[in-house]
Amino acid sequence: MTHVSDIISALESRKKTYSLDQVLYSSELAHQLDLEHIFYKRWLFAIAACEIAESGSYVTYQVGAYSVIILRDKSGDIKAFHNTCRHRGAVICPKNKGRSKLLTCPYHHWTYNLDGSLIAARDMGEDFNKADFPLKPVHVGEVAGLIYICLADTPPDFAEFHDGLLPYLQVHDLENAKVAYETEHIEQGNWKLVLENNRECYHCRANHPDLCRTFPEDPAFVGDVEGLMPESLTAYQDKCDAVGLPHRFLQEEEGGWRMVRMPLLGDSQCYTMDGKPASKVRLGSVGEGLGALLLYHYPTTWNHFMGDHSIVFRITPIGPNETRLVTKWLVHKDAVEGQDYDVRNLTEVWDATNREDKKIVELNQQGINSPAYQPGPYSYLHESGTNQFVDWYCEQMKKELMD
Repeated sequence: MTHVSDIISALESRKKTYSLDQVLYSSELAHQLDLEHIFYKRWLFAIAACEIAESGSYVTYQVGAYSVIILRDKSGDIKAFHNTCRHRGAVICPKNKGRSKLLTCPYHHWTYNLDGSLIAARDMGEDFNKADFPLKPVHVGEVAGLIYICLADTPPDFAEFHDGLLPYLQVHDLENAKVAYETEHIEQGNWKLVLENNRECYHCRANHPDLCRTFPEDPAFVGDVEGLMPESLTAYQDKCDAVGLPHRFLQEEEGGWRMVRMPLLGDSQCYTMDGKPASKVRLGSVGEGLGALLLYHYPTTWNHFMGDHSIVFRITPIGPNETRLVTKWLVHKDAVEGQDYDVRNLTEVWDATNREDKKIVELNQQGINSPAYQPGPYSYLHESGTNQFVDWYCEQMKKELMD
């Protein structure tokens, strides 16, 4: 049986620039501790704001034991509540998404307003006060069309991230986007392996032929290697500066989020098979030839924002060896499918990349589960981003478990 002391020992004994001990990738206890100390305490990317564009529209999001309702109220404000009736605890919104003027529990029809207040509870007696039983709120943060939630009673500061991201992201006009396509993959691998895989392109040449048509493998392009500045990157940054487009690598001091704008290969505009724009209707004011904005926010998301469309990714652990990956392709709300964009052309590259990543993450997990596994060294050049994520994870968990 695994004990907390085993987890602490694995964190403390981890060799710098090496992968993690098996117990941190495979044990049920590590999974539960990750939920308790990472996912239940930090800001998590939830949805794009355009998914709840109208009053009464809602989306539910399951994180570990918690189900959360995220909605837009009658005033147009974004709210979030625990998806648990204050009567006897039944789930109020069993669907993943919908639209309703009120929130009504299907069990006994306790009914709540969109601000969470209880407005109807039949036959509860004269002493019953509806004001004592509102839905329990969940903290919400929104920046330039992206919605984050935090399950903690007292959330970490959101302002630094908001203020850092805003000038980078607002030019992409996500408030006027819509979801053109959405996929979900259940990967039989630990959530940390999913993120580790995403933070490096060491594997890209061997596994992602379609992505490598447009995505630069050089880690200097995404800010992962200090001191390296390819000539093409310098020219690109000068081009961004000339039009006042923020592009410099920006990272939280603790390393929990980072953003950078980078060029794509050759004259590519976005991640399509031919590198040409996937939508005729631009999403935002970023001009052609100005690459992609990359945003990482641990522990749940990485994102790519381009001039004609954007792609948002969200991961959520289901078990020690199981992770849900949801991917959404966003285009301008006025873009017409079949006229302004073709779904296959829009999604082909990253849909293939997701499926390829699923396969290699699962092979990674299978190998780690072997008694023969022992942590191995990261490439100093190609896997510095992976190492940065693992460093961040270890520091966060040691603070939580050892303070």
